[in-house]
Amino acid sequence: MGVLDGVRIVEIAGIGPGPFCGMLLADMGAEVILVERAGKGADMLDLGKHAIVNRGKQSIALDLKDPDAVDAVLRLIEGADALIEGMRPGVMERLGLGPDACLARNPRLVYGRMTGWGQQGPLAQAAGHDLNYIALSGALWFSGEAGQPPMAPPTLVGDLGGGALYLAMGILAGIINASTNGVGQVVDAAIVDGSANLMNLLLSAHSAGQQPLERGCGLLDGAHWARTYACADGLFVSVQALEPQFNALLFNKLGLGDDADFKNPYDPRLWGTLRQRLATVFASQPRQHWVDLLEGSDACFAPVLTPAEALTHPHMVERGVYSRQDGLLQAAPAPRFSTTPSCAGSVPKRGEHTALILRKAGLNDAQIAHLIIT
Repeated sequence: MGVLDGVRIVEIAGIGPGPFCGMLLADMGAEVILVERAGKGADMLDLGKHAIVNRGKQSIALDLKDPDAVDAVLRLIEGADALIEGMRPGVMERLGLGPDACLARNPRLVYGRMTGWGQQGPLAQAAGHDLNYIALSGALWFSGEAGQPPMAPPTLVGDLGGGALYLAMGILAGIINASTNGVGQVVDAAIVDGSANLMNLLLSAHSAGQQPLERGCGLLDGAHWARTYACADGLFVSVQALEPQFNALLFNKLGLGDDADFKNPYDPRLWGTLRQRLATVFASQPRQHWVDLLEGSDACFAPVLTPAEALTHPHMVERGVYSRQDGLLQAAPAPRFSTTPSCAGSVPKRGEHTALILRKAGLNDAQIAHLIIT
C-alpha cells in the first residue's frame, strides 16, 4: 500500500516518458494496467525483462486493431481514474480510444496525453525525440561548453524532466480536481512545453543580469568554482561553490586561499584564467585524493560517479538509492513518504495478467480466449 493506493491507471504502452510516468505512479501505489501490443516482436524497442519503467505494473497484451480488444480497453477505462497515452496526435482517435470515446464511458477520467510537440501546432505531426524538443524549447542552450555544440544528458531534461514529471503532476492534479467536481479532462503534456517551463529559474537569473544568453559566461555556467574537472587518473570531480563562504572554503582547502586572483570569485574577467588554473590543480592528483580532501565539507564538492559506482557510495547505500533487483541495477522510488512508503515492484512479462484483468472487467472465458494472442 502506497500513497496512491486505490488509484487505477490504464497505460497504453509506448516508449520513454509515458512509461516512466506510469512507473512513478506505480511506485507510489497506484494500480497501473499496461496495455501492450500482442504477439512476439510486436515492438522493436521492447526491453522485455529489462524494462525497469514497467516495474510494479500489470501487463495485458491486446491487438488494438481488433474492435473487441478496443471494447475491452474501454471496459477497463470505466473503472479507471486516469489514462496515459503517448501516441502521435490522432492515433488514439483512429483506434476508437480518443478522449471523446473514453470520457463518454467515464466522465471522471483524467486523459493524460504525452507528446513531444503537443496536440496542436505546426510541428504536432512531425517526428522528433528528446534532443529536438529541448533544442526548440531553449532548454538545450546552456548545456555544454562555450563554443562547442550543445549536448545534454540523454532523456533526462526533455523526456523525463519536461515530459514524464509534468504528465504525472498533471494527472494527479486532474484526479484531485475530479474528486471534487466529478468531471474529468484531458492533460496535454508536451515535452517542448515542460522543458521550456523548466527554464524559468535560469530565466530569472537572466533577468537579474546573472545569466547572459551567451553560453559559458554566466554565474551558473562560467565561473571556475562551478565546473567539472578531470583528475590525474582520468576520472572527474564536480564543484559548485556558489556562495562566498563556500568558495572561500574550497580555495583554502586547495591551498589557494591567499592567492589574490581567487579573492575575486565573481569577476567574470578572471574566470577563464582561473578555470585553467583549477584544471591544473585537479589534474595533479587522482580522484580519491580530492574525495578525501573535500567530500563532506561545505566546499560543495562531489565526485562524478557512474551509476554502478553510485550503488556502493556510502551516502547512497545508507539511503538505499540504488539496488539490484531481479538482476537489474535500478534506482529506488522517489520522493519518500513517511507513513506510506513507495515500493519498486517487479517487471511483468508481456501479457502476464491478460486473463486475470479481462476476467475482472467482466469478460467470459470465450471472449478472453478470442483476445489472447500467443
